[in-house]
Formats: sequence, C-alpha cells, structure tokens
Amino acid sequence: LTLGDHAFDQKDMLQFIEKEQRIIRPLNFAKGAPGRGYRLFNAPGGRKVLVVQVLGQVFMKRAFDDPFGAVEAVLKSHPRGGLAQAVIVDMHCEATSEKMAMGHFCNGRASLVVGTHTHVPTADAQILSEGTGYLTDAGMCGDYNSVIGMDKAEPMRRFLTGMPKARFTPANGEATLSGVFVETDDRTGAAKQIRMVRNGGLLQEAAP
Repeated sequence: LTLGDHAFDQKDMLQFIEKEQRIIRPLNFAKGAPGRGYRLFNAPGGRKVLVVQVLGQVFMKRAFDDPFGAVEAVLKSHPRGGLAQAVIVDMHCEATSEKMAMGHFCNGRASLVVGTHTHVPTADAQILSEGTGYLTDAGMCGDYNSVIGMDKAEPMRRFLTGMPKARFTPANGEATLSGVFVETDDRTGAAKQIRMVRNGGLLQEAAP
C-alpha cells in the first residue's frame, strides 16, 4: 500500500506506519518522517519485489526533495533481475511530463513505473524500449460519478462561488477498481506484458 502527499493527514498513520510493514510512504518526504519509502517484499517461489514511491515536484503544494535522485540511489542498490526479480516505482505527482520523464529515467532498471495522484486513469499503458512497463496514471479506486472521488455538491459549490461551505465527503456510489497488470520475466525483471485493469462502477471494463 503506497501513500502519497496526504500520507500523514490522519495522525493515526504516524504510529500505524511503523507497525505495518506493507505500507510505503514517499521516499523523498521529510527525512525525519516515520516509515520507509521503499521495501523489498517476498513473493511466492522465493522471488523478491522492490516497491518504491516518490513524490513529484511540479504543481505540488509544497517542495519535496528531488525524486529522480531519490529513486537513483535505491535502484543502484537493488538492481532489476539481481537483488529484486521485479521493481515497481510509484510516481505520485500532478504533471504528466514529470511522470513520463521518470518512466524514461527508470527504463531498463524498473519493471514498472506507474503514476498516481490525479485519480483518473490514462490510456497509455506501454512497454518502453528497455523493458520497463509504463502507465501515466492508474486512476483511483472509487466512485467515478463524483469529482475525483468526492461527492459532487461541495466541489461544484467551490468552483461556482469561490467559497467553501462544508468538508469534502467521499462519493458513496458503486466503486470502480482501477489499476494495472504487469507480467515480468523472472530472470531479467523486464516487463513482458502490461494491461490496464478496471472493474465495476461506471468505467468501461478492462482485464488482463
């Protein structure tokens, strides 16, 4: 489970993240933040999967450390097809250009670079020249009859009047599970195929 720029909005996460090893917070968050920005997970058959998350810098509300330098250090110490049979990089940011740049930066060194944060799935799933699967944004898991997952009333009021009246509340209609499926080569860690995943709710179904 990767987090994002709202990683510690809920104070309970400050304690929970130290206990739950499956949660990954952004690698380039504040250096003193609890938790870890990457982790090597055990998979069936003795295989290992490295998961890394970084925050982008373009159009984000606050400045974060350089995501490219942060990823570089981890990829050097966890080579694809060596220490890790698969390497997944979650690029959590606003700008499509920054996500694409990270995909090419990790080409040949990651099995998958997938963007998150914008809540809307993109249609550009592909395998880059050196075997790295890439998708600009996997989209949200939630109700798409909404404004990026929130009940429509308050966001629309703010756009129309420029003034808040209430808190945002999650839309509670049928959710769509959005994501991406990647098959990798156990020897090299390269992506062999990549497919978008969408199940339930309003969006058109997509399955591997």
